Amino acid sequence: MSSGGAPARLPPLYETHDTVLWFYYASVLVWSEFMPVRIITDSGSEYRPTDHPALQVLPLTVAFGGETFREGEDLSRERFYELLTERPEHPTTGQVTPFVFGEAIARALEAGDDVVVITMSSVLSGTYQSACIAAEGLRGKFSGTVRVVDSLNMTLGERIVVEYALRLLDAGATADEIADALEANVGRVHIFGLIDTLEYLKRGGRISAAAGAVGELLSIKPVITVTDGAVEILGKARGAKGGRTLLHREISRMGGIDFDMPGALGYSGSSDKLLRRYLDDYRDLWEGTIAEDDLPISQVGAAIGCHVGPGGIAVAFFGKVS
Repeated sequence: MSSGGAPARLPPLYETHDTVLWFYYASVLVWSEFMPVRIITDSGSEYRPTDHPALQVLPLTVAFGGETFREGEDLSRERFYELLTERPEHPTTGQVTPFVFGEAIARALEAGDDVVVITMSSVLSGTYQSACIAAEGLRGKFSGTVRVVDSLNMTLGERIVVEYALRLLDAGATADEIADALEANVGRVHIFGLIDTLEYLKRGGRISAAAGAVGELLSIKPVITVTDGAVEILGKARGAKGGRTLLHREISRMGGIDFDMPGALGYSGSSDKLLRRYLDDYRDLWEGTIAEDDLPISQVGAAIGCHVGPGGIAVAFFGKVS
């Protein structure tokens, strides 16, 4: 319903020229009428703004030299990787500010929605703190509930936490029920990534130029993870096949994947060829539990892409409950 009480008008097909957009508008109206919970996250979650009608994605900023973009708004993932390889400057990313969070939360509360905010790890970014500052600044000004959840993860790890929240929302959970469930389960999230080149870690100052040169010479492929909210290197392998083997071993070591919970696969750069090769090599991880066409594959964005460069692959999942 519109603010004046009259039924909200959907844009006709001949006005939008886009059937998908028309149905998206329709779903937004239905959700705002019957499911008064808004999920807000940052673009580091690898979600796009139109992925779910109850979801709002706030952009991280990406700067190349003196030029700043908003991820997902005026900078697509595809264009980001073009600039990453074309531009001499190494990009930097910026957190969502308290002001931007405050505007988004206030609009949701004004519309009568409760709010669950899910951010990337507070260890890796100030985005969680920005959301907490914004929520505290609105305390007492609205009657709705606002919960801020630290995903303790990034990129695909954060994505599956958001996906879990959306599943709970679809099932009719309240904001408090969603936030409580997330906080109880974020510790079960595992993410592993295989880096194809050390060039971008070197350019970003994450490793020394000498270490980067030696690593490239020996074709070193690091496997990384997120532990207690922080990135760490689990091991290093020689060559692409050795890297994929190490990645598979670390995933298996976690005791299994809970296929009843969300999972995600991702790649950096413009091609998923290396990820597809990994999936073919280790079909035992997924075959028999999920159809190949249903594998949840997505291209990762700037928050991780600026560090790993093109050619990286990643797997995120909830571990089984022992």
